[in-house]
Amino acid sequence: MVSFTENDAGAAVPEVRRVLILGGGSAGLLAALTLKRLHPALDVQMVRSSEIGVIGVGEGTTAVFPAHLFQTLGISKEEFYREAQPTWKQGIRFLWGPREEFLYDFEFQYDRQFPGMPKPTGYYATGDCTDLSQATALMNRQKAFTTGPLGKPLIKGQYAFHIENHRLVECLEAIATRSGVIITDDTLDHAEMADGQVAALHFKSGERRTADLYVDASGFRAELIGKALDEPFESFSDALFCDRAVIGGWERTDEPILPYTTAETMNHGWCWQIEHETFINRGYVYSSSFVSDDDALAEFFEKNPKVTTKPRVVKFRSGRYRRNWVGNVVAVGNASGFVEPLEATALAQTIYECRWLAESLRVTGCRPDETNVGFYNRIIGIAWDEIRDFLAFHYKFNTRLDTPFWKHCREATSLGNYEAVYQLYREVGPNPVLLFHALPERPNIYGVEGFLAMLVGMQVPYERPHDAAPQERELFDRQRAQIASAAKGGVTVKQALDAIRKPSWQWT
Repeated sequence: MVSFTENDAGAAVPEVRRVLILGGGSAGLLAALTLKRLHPALDVQMVRSSEIGVIGVGEGTTAVFPAHLFQTLGISKEEFYREAQPTWKQGIRFLWGPREEFLYDFEFQYDRQFPGMPKPTGYYATGDCTDLSQATALMNRQKAFTTGPLGKPLIKGQYAFHIENHRLVECLEAIATRSGVIITDDTLDHAEMADGQVAALHFKSGERRTADLYVDASGFRAELIGKALDEPFESFSDALFCDRAVIGGWERTDEPILPYTTAETMNHGWCWQIEHETFINRGYVYSSSFVSDDDALAEFFEKNPKVTTKPRVVKFRSGRYRRNWVGNVVAVGNASGFVEPLEATALAQTIYECRWLAESLRVTGCRPDETNVGFYNRIIGIAWDEIRDFLAFHYKFNTRLDTPFWKHCREATSLGNYEAVYQLYREVGPNPVLLFHALPERPNIYGVEGFLAMLVGMQVPYERPHDAAPQERELFDRQRAQIASAAKGGVTVKQALDAIRKPSWQWT
């Protein structure tokens, strides 16, 4: 029996007791686990289709992912590392802009000021920008973690993962099932609509399933939010011009397992490299307006002669649905929106959506009204737009190549809501305190740090450079050397994997 409360206008608001999640990829499973573990009384069911399957490429994450799994959801580290078999990443190595390379991590390189220094670190990093944080010092030396007194890796801090998608899905599905999520294999036939909402879902098996709340995790198909509800899709094409990716890879031989994702500038886009334990995954993200699929494949193979898997071309569109919560449907993951994986945003944004959905149910006693739904749509929309604008900075200021694609990016890319951040940076330089006040409204996922990492990393000029005195420079370099010294004695990804697989290993 459905119970009701009243909203401010006096209208009855149904209580959410039963949730049906459509789609069984990482997005659907994260939604199921988040809702079930944070709201144990909810009846959470998930229907996924083995006919459709998942895209199944290697994934990189941000530090949000392990924090959510281990701290918020309380998932066992022992089980996760055993079943999902991730490797670690401390950040991204960019072959991007005029420098030979620069590093982006999940700590703080530029939103900080070394003790005794008169200026934040960015003012001293015009030339050499290495070893500004513990994470980048580790990355510079191909190390995953520092070590403790007994020589064991200290697996802590703001680290992230590289994960093979099929292992992640299998691991999360097993945990979800044990957590009380009912998982069924079936394929959607159509959604039954009534009064602008989903009344039921009909499946090819003949089953008709109903719920109080439907979570659309059907990926690019967006079966409910896009097809059934016809919610408008807002394109990001004025800032992000890539629309395709060719994906391949090869079995690892003697290559070291690198503790970072690599993002490499290509003629018509960029190429990622994701480090799995036994496999190296590569993908070329490009714009079909500037290169044909055949020519993109040729460039991909020329750059990556080791590729042995049959490459796949995946088409995509960048953007988000205007509203992600419409009536009794909430979209998460690729059904909510999509941008290319230049900053490994997919799983982080999915978690952000799932956390806000769980929080919306908590603060309303599982009776979300129009005010709450409106707030959810506003905060999720801001997050999507910030991701768009952050990626736009990557394209706008990358001067590495002068191909037609990159010239177009520098001339035509819109910085959206973060144009004021760039304009203030041009005037005052990498001052995190002043730039903070130019940030748009929350959530500010990347904060000042993320934007400074890209602006300083790509050596974007500003009007008031700091001419450091010799003693300043000496003190700055001495503190960088202290950061580097701890990294020199660190362990590689392989050594850390060997350590956690020993019977004597204990997680803290």
